[in-house]
Amino acid sequence: MLPEGTIEAQGVWKRFRADHRRGLKLHDHLVRWRANSRGRNVRWRWALRDVDLTAGQGESIGLIGANGSGKSTLLKVLNRVMYPYAGRAEVGGRIGALVEVRGGLHQELSGRENIYVYGTLLGASRRDVARRFDDIVGFAELESAVDRQTKFYSTGMQMRLGFAVAAFLEPDVFLVDEVLAIGDASFQQRCLDRMREVTRSGTTLVLVSHDLASVEATCERGVWLDEGVVAADGPIGEVLYRYRQSVQDATRMIPSDGGGPTRLLKVAAHGPDGGAARSEEPLDLTLVLESDESRAVDLCVGVSEGTATPVFVVRNVVDLVAGEQSVQCALSSLPLPRGRFAVWVGAFDLDERDLLPWRPVADLDVMGPDLDPTPAGVARLAPVQVDAAWSDGDGLLS
Repeated sequence: MLPEGTIEAQGVWKRFRADHRRGLKLHDHLVRWRANSRGRNVRWRWALRDVDLTAGQGESIGLIGANGSGKSTLLKVLNRVMYPYAGRAEVGGRIGALVEVRGGLHQELSGRENIYVYGTLLGASRRDVARRFDDIVGFAELESAVDRQTKFYSTGMQMRLGFAVAAFLEPDVFLVDEVLAIGDASFQQRCLDRMREVTRSGTTLVLVSHDLASVEATCERGVWLDEGVVAADGPIGEVLYRYRQSVQDATRMIPSDGGGPTRLLKVAAHGPDGGAARSEEPLDLTLVLESDESRAVDLCVGVSEGTATPVFVVRNVVDLVAGEQSVQCALSSLPLPRGRFAVWVGAFDLDERDLLPWRPVADLDVMGPDLDPTPAGVARLAPVQVDAAWSDGDGLLS
């Protein structure tokens, strides 16, 4: 028996195979059954491959990775919705899980009835549910709809209800899958605040989300799954950095149309006096373009932290001549902290049609200070470096 709030998964393997049986006639069923019985044409896909994951009480873990990397499958194995093909996975104590939007909710029951039924499924007593009932309804903002059948709730209302029940009944381990993908900005921030509260109370959190800023704000540890394999496990900042770099590298591997009407031949970035790029100092970008004819193009340059979502974008209409041409873009102050970023470039005609597809073209290594950390549960949308001077009544503060 594991201590409450601990997770221990060792050598977990999980596989699936496509179900081709639907719509087949009896003869097709027999042919496929005969082939499968002989070990032919059985196509298995491994969702998890030799995954190890251990967590102590009160840890907050962000589980990240591309779609299909095995994140949700691992949560379901931990929640005992699925069982591993090999290996073992154990969780100590009571589990609060929000793995599916409607998981644990019965569509024919009212919101009130679902709170008690779902609470019972999570292992809470009726008295515990009654004690937190008002908090659950208030958090989900369902005061006027709590006695309505859940099938008449919107997807967002069902998500709010499921999250509130799972989070307010004080689980020992809280498993959350993409809760931030549904709901408005206010609800997302309240979810972050609530997850921070439960971890402070000693609950172990495993959060799956593609919202990397929210994962970084909520979790102290990161686990990156890549095609069912643990690619990285460590401090959340380091794991997110490696994951973002992999996304950037994969994007850059997408072949560009070398025969397009506008082509980028070279890009160079340098700081003052030709040196390295530095925070809050000027940066000069030089682009060497080649065009098949003279034309006006809407030239866009951006900088991102490993994904297609840029920290900032600058753009201008440039008159290109046929052949090669050099274009300079000067930034008066680079608003980035220390780290590695990616320069993205795209060129479009005046009707917004692609002449040069938007893609990363070069790395940008920036020297300077690290970002100030945000308060726990506060997501920073972009790594923007801002210099500030502090003072009180007696003068400047250090």
